[in-house]
Parts: sequence; C-alpha cells; structure tokens
Amino acid sequence: MIPSGTFRRCFRIVVWIPVLVVTSVVIWSYYAYVVQLCIFTLNNTSEKVVYVLMFHVCFGMFLWAYWKTMFTPPSPPSKKFHLSYSDRQRYDIEDRPEGQQQILMDISRNLPVFCRSASGAIRFCHHCQVIKPDRCHHCSACEMCVLKMDHHCPWLNNCVGFSNYKFFLLFLVYSLLYCFFVAVTTAPYSIKYWVGELPYRPAKLHVLFLMLVSLMFFVTLSFLLGFHCWLVARNRSTLESLLAPFFPHGPDRSYFNVGARENFLEVFGDDKRLWLLPVFSSKGDGQNFPMRSKSEAQNSLLANEGWKEAGSDVECGGLQRSLPDVNRNGATVMFPELHMVQNQKIHMVQNQKIHMVQPDLASSLTNKSSPPHTPCTSRKQAP
Repeated sequence: MIPSGTFRRCFRIVVWIPVLVVTSVVIWSYYAYVVQLCIFTLNNTSEKVVYVLMFHVCFGMFLWAYWKTMFTPPSPPSKKFHLSYSDRQRYDIEDRPEGQQQILMDISRNLPVFCRSASGAIRFCHHCQVIKPDRCHHCSACEMCVLKMDHHCPWLNNCVGFSNYKFFLLFLVYSLLYCFFVAVTTAPYSIKYWVGELPYRPAKLHVLFLMLVSLMFFVTLSFLLGFHCWLVARNRSTLESLLAPFFPHGPDRSYFNVGARENFLEVFGDDKRLWLLPVFSSKGDGQNFPMRSKSEAQNSLLANEGWKEAGSDVECGGLQRSLPDVNRNGATVMFPELHMVQNQKIHMVQNQKIHMVQPDLASSLTNKSSPPHTPCTSRKQAP
C-alpha cells in the first residue's frame, strides 16, 4: 500500500503537468511568431517592427495576467470564523447532531453568515474546523476553504476565487486578444505558404500550425469568456450557476445580484484606471456581500402588514434600522446586518396572524350592543 505522504508528493507533481503543457505551448508560440514569422518570413523591415512591438504588448499583458492568476494564493476565512478551543471541545463532546447544530447556531449569531446547507443547517467544514462564510467552499485539491470560490482550474493549478477572480477574467481577455492578434497576422502568410506563393521553408509548418492553434484557442476562450461575463453580470460563481445557494427561505440564485453595474464594480472596483491591469481592486473582504431580497416583495403576509417603502425606518423588537434605498434597477439592496431585524419582523407578523385567527369572545360577549362576530363569508340573512 502506498503511504499517504508519498501519494501526496506524487500528486503535487502530477498537478503541474497541465501547467507545463500550457507553458510549452506559450513558449512555442513566441518562438514561432517572433523567429519563424517576423525574422525568417517577413521581408519588410517596418512591418517586422510593428508586428514585433504589437505582439510583445499582447504577450506581456497575457503573461502578467496568467502569472497573477496562477500564483495568487486563495483567500481563506478569517480567524473569527474558526472555532475557538472551548467551542471545539464542546462540539467534539456533543454526540447528537441536533446539539452540534445548536452549538454552531450559537457561535454564528455574531457572524455575517446567511447561506445554509440543503438541509437548512449552518455550513461547517470539518477539515478546516471553520464555519463557512457566504459563498465559501472547501477545495479538496487545495485542501482549504476558499472565499467566494468559483472553481479549481487544473490549467492554473490554483483555485479561482475572491483573491484572483479579477485576474482570471483579465487572463481570459488578454488570452483572447493574444490569440486573435496571432491568428489575424499569420493568416495571410499561412495562405501564401498553402498556395505556394512563398517558397518552402521550415517556417511554413510553424506558421500554419500557429494559425490553427490560435484559432482553436480563440473559439474556445470566446465561449469561456462569454460565460464568465454572464456570471459577472448576475453576480454568480460557477458553483452557484450549477447549484443555487440555500438560504433560510430556500434556494435562490439571484440573492447576490444587485444590478449589472454594481456586480461589475464588485469584481473590478471603483477605480477605472485599474480595470485593465492585473492589480487587485475588488470591493469587500470576500466574507460580506450586499444582497438582494425578493422574498419581502413576494410575501403577501408582509405586504398586508404595511411594510414601509425602501429608505424608511423599521422598528421591531426594540431595534431600529434604516432600510437602504432602491437602486437603479428597482431592486432593494439588502445588507446582511438588516436580516436579523427582518427575521424578527416576520416572526412577529406570523404570531400576530395566529392570534387573529379567532375573534375575542370575551369582548363580543360584554359588548352586547355590537352584533356578534361572523366570518367574512357569504351567508343568508335571517328572515
């Protein structure tokens, strides 16, 4: 039987094979374009200079984004989401799942945690001994919990999440631009080699294969970039597009969608000068997210109780909060600290409805001048 330590060392070596494949293709593309095309194929000096300069601009931005995406470590949850020593002892001693869940509920009262498991329980990672923040998932390849995890990319040997999602998007953009530039500039000379207008040289195979490979990657990356642009516009991760996150009111794919513009700024930040640079500028800390709640507008129980419009104050249980204004898309942006107040309001409304089911018999008997209470249904009047 292979020891676990040996298996892990072998696994850590094997996972770099896809990265080596991508790196080899990139190095070959540089050699094929600069040496075989620009030096051996092109005859016009000015054309050589323009092609080389433009190629290095695209190639440099592509390498910068690729490097940042691959070597930016994923962000783990902060220490406040980890169980303390005493809490861990309480959790380990408790044998009943209900008791363990109650311990996690007590700990998470002071944490901005609103996502739940499919069963409605607090999401807890037994490997990391941490209460998972919203949109956080455990990556078995990285062996850690990753904030706002999107997916684990084998071609990068890294998790794409909160810390490097902007870099990943720019990597796709500059990869697409790099492939497009290479395909467009090599296409005329590939055709000339193919029809025989240029004499046979060793550069022929390099130029032809370079055009084919760049076109193939261009088509593939176009679909991938389009998919992630769609995700950014709706503020979803790849995992959330496959399985909707669960909340106390049920699964909801659009709970973090606060409008296309705000969703974009959440990833790229407010500074427009940094949008096209692989420099971290995302908003937030990866643990707290603005939320969009649709349940209040669809809940007739709350509507009948006269909920105030967005921007007014809500008082319940001795607490008072100011609801945020409605954004440009007409959706109310709900920040996590408001949900505790709203949940209290829901319970108060439900209890009030229960007490209002039956009439107050004592008041109806004492007040004889008023007619007896009857249900609000159609009835025949007595003769």
